[in-house]
Amino acid sequence: MSDTTPSPTPSSPVPPTSGTPAAGPSPAQLRRRTTVVAPPRSQPEKWGRVDEDGSAWVKTADGERLIGTWQAGAPEEGLAHFGRRYDDLVTEVALLERRLESHPVEATATRKHAADLKESLATAAVIGDLAALDERLQEVVAKSFTAEEKAKELRQQRRNAAIARKTKLVEEAEAIGASATSWKQSGDRLRDILEEWKTIHGIDRKTDDALWKRFSRARESFNRRRGSHFAELDRVRAAAARRKEEIVAAAEALQDSEEWNDTAAEYRHLMSEWKKAGRAQKDVDDSLWERFKKAQDNFFDRRKAVMDQRDSEFAANGAAKRALLDEYSPRIDAAENYDEARSLVSELVGKWEQIGRVPRADMRPFDDALRNLERHVADMEKAEWQRTDPEVQARAQQFWDRVKDFEAQAEKAEKAGRTKDAEKARAQAAQWTEWAKAAEDSLNGL
Repeated sequence: MSDTTPSPTPSSPVPPTSGTPAAGPSPAQLRRRTTVVAPPRSQPEKWGRVDEDGSAWVKTADGERLIGTWQAGAPEEGLAHFGRRYDDLVTEVALLERRLESHPVEATATRKHAADLKESLATAAVIGDLAALDERLQEVVAKSFTAEEKAKELRQQRRNAAIARKTKLVEEAEAIGASATSWKQSGDRLRDILEEWKTIHGIDRKTDDALWKRFSRARESFNRRRGSHFAELDRVRAAAARRKEEIVAAAEALQDSEEWNDTAAEYRHLMSEWKKAGRAQKDVDDSLWERFKKAQDNFFDRRKAVMDQRDSEFAANGAAKRALLDEYSPRIDAAENYDEARSLVSELVGKWEQIGRVPRADMRPFDDALRNLERHVADMEKAEWQRTDPEVQARAQQFWDRVKDFEAQAEKAEKAGRTKDAEKARAQAAQWTEWAKAAEDSLNGL
């Protein structure tokens, strides 16, 4: 509001002209009568006054100062009006104080605002404690310098933190660019790093550009290595596809063969070659595998049909060999000596070979049973050789000779009255007796 407020319409109605009806109050008058204005908080009556003629005064350290005139109502209303204007200044100062504390980075702007406001107090059309406001504004100006330094420190801390974050991201990107081989996972991580990079601010242009160049080089290095890897992979897959084409062609050429054993071995060899060839492109590899498996299955299905037919024809041979085993096994086990057992095995083998082949499922059990009988006879032969070996017999006889020597020593010592020597000799004779019996048991195959 300006220092001089225009006089409003008089509050009392003007008497009407004769013959003219009295007019009612205007809308503005009604608003003035009904509007409730909050009283000032600053007790303006302590800091100034409004005279009856409307002159408004505020107390200062230098005396009273005329701040304007009030023509819009009673003096007390004017005093309240200028008090509320002072309250507005108090609110503005409080906002500056809070702003300085909560936003130290804006200290320079806050200081300028406070200085401008402080300067305006000398002409402010308000009634209140201007000296107190001046002190508060002076304190805001003084504290703003400290806040400015704090803001600089905060900016530097944030800058350092931002540099540290980006440096860490750059170092991770450089590690990925230099050696990572998990191509998809690493590519996704580089994209995540870029998105995080965009959220980091507060770094000076020179430092930020240097970090960005490092990140870009790391990403380019990764992309080059990945490109080289997949180019080499394509080359390897193409070579694998060519080799597998050759293997499939060979498998398809063999599928109608009736050389069952040789062809089965060749298919096993082709399977080994397939594994060595490596992986082709997935769709190509799958297609080639289907062709290979189809040819292989065709051959082995035909072979199985033939073998199943043969097995049915050999079933009688299996029954005959089982009967031979049932007949000869107990006789060979019960043989009293090696010669008898060997004769029975020779007789069994002769009949066995005359029978011929058996079903595939019976081959291993029958062969194992025959080998067990042959091993039993071989063990009997070994035992017989040990029993009749002159060297072993001589060693056993030496044990008995030692027994006789110690018994003679014991008898001689007993007669001479050397009881302890006699007991010692008898103990040695007993020990050698055990050894001699063990040697005889070995000779007899026990």
